[in-house]
Amino acid sequence: MFLRSTDPSSGETIWEGRPTSPAECLAAVERARIAFPGWARTPLTERIGIARRFAEILRDEAEELATLIARETGKLLWDSRGEVAAMIGKVEISIAAQAQRAGLDEAAMPFGRSVLRHRPHGVMAVLGPYNFPGHLPNGHIVPALLAGNCVVFKPSEETPAIGERMAGIWSRAGLPADVLQVVQGGRETGAALIAADIDGLLFTGSAETGRHFRRAFLDRPSVILALELGGNNPLIAWDGDPEAMATLVVHSAFITTGQRCSCARRLIVPDDRRGAAIVDAVQALAARLPVAAWNDDIDAFMGPLVSARAAASAGAAFDGLVVQGARSLLPGGPVAGRGPAFVAPALLDATGIDLPDREIFAPALQITRVADFSAAIARANATAFGLSAGLISADPALWERFSTEIRAGVVNWNRPTTGAASNRPFGGLGESGNHRPSAFYAADYCAYPMASFEAPVIEAQPVPGL
Repeated sequence: MFLRSTDPSSGETIWEGRPTSPAECLAAVERARIAFPGWARTPLTERIGIARRFAEILRDEAEELATLIARETGKLLWDSRGEVAAMIGKVEISIAAQAQRAGLDEAAMPFGRSVLRHRPHGVMAVLGPYNFPGHLPNGHIVPALLAGNCVVFKPSEETPAIGERMAGIWSRAGLPADVLQVVQGGRETGAALIAADIDGLLFTGSAETGRHFRRAFLDRPSVILALELGGNNPLIAWDGDPEAMATLVVHSAFITTGQRCSCARRLIVPDDRRGAAIVDAVQALAARLPVAAWNDDIDAFMGPLVSARAAASAGAAFDGLVVQGARSLLPGGPVAGRGPAFVAPALLDATGIDLPDREIFAPALQITRVADFSAAIARANATAFGLSAGLISADPALWERFSTEIRAGVVNWNRPTTGAASNRPFGGLGESGNHRPSAFYAADYCAYPMASFEAPVIEAQPVPGL
């Protein structure tokens, strides 16, 4: 068996190699287990120093890494450059989070002191996604290493080259051998890794896979499980200038060719002339979004999906919505003159149609028209997911009501649903996660609290009755 990744824009081979066997996965975990005590005892200042050197190398080689991300994922260079910048910024943010959420705290007591410390779990498995193959696993790896854990990292089989490059940079930054290891492969490799003697699984990916992991670890409560999953995210566009609103909708739904877990999948508008104007403006703007390959010498908004297989799946999903009754306003599908991984935005009117509550990881937006704002919130909450949600409105009272009643972990006002910051928690409810948000709160699941009463001298304790 052979593993190969290609540029979805051109089909050019980017990386190829042999998948890691199940036996090799077990051996990697065993090596991490042996390396763990030494790394856990390494002073935090030294761990921070290595992380900062990692960030320095990323900064020095930012353009090279951005190009690799663009080649392997198909993302446009402006998008992949933003990803590298987020990777660099994640280091200092994680250092601050470690101190604030998982640091040392002491209080004087009559007998001495009480102390709160945080200790690493041990060996953490990180399974990365393909849409942000550097930034999202980096968001698990950096805080896990700072906390003193060892990590075995399996990149997505779609983006193995970026995972290898990240591990190499950590090694050059001075990370000791076996503290971070990369295993490559698909489902079989992932299954072998999670079946091994790990202490935690940090996963970013689909809700379907997240459900599988919940079941797989049902009888392993000692393994901490942090799931960052997808969403069927609602965006209510209620009032304002239709053209300005359309730009927010397009950025919410179609950025990174719809391959962000926080992308808007459902647009909810009033069923009146205002709503019709909003839909018309969104349709007109989405129809003319420029599409290009990462290395084309033109400004563009969208690239291809990660593979031709993903594009074929997206096309089938678009067609399926129409078969179920949705009215096509923009059909999506192939882009003229481009390769098979390219798809155009799909816009579908789903008003009055009960479509499946699932995430289509592609540039597809379903429109629902409702009678009033109460119906809009009810429709927005009519999902098993709860990752991101947004409101476009000039009315602060509507925002106050929306932010109170909506059920989601990332909730934005007059900003794209994809807007998120690494210095805030990132995660969702229901099918979107398991109440362990990442980003700034990753420090919480990378270490456990240890509370101590400590007395410097031995003193006899009174024994009642004697």
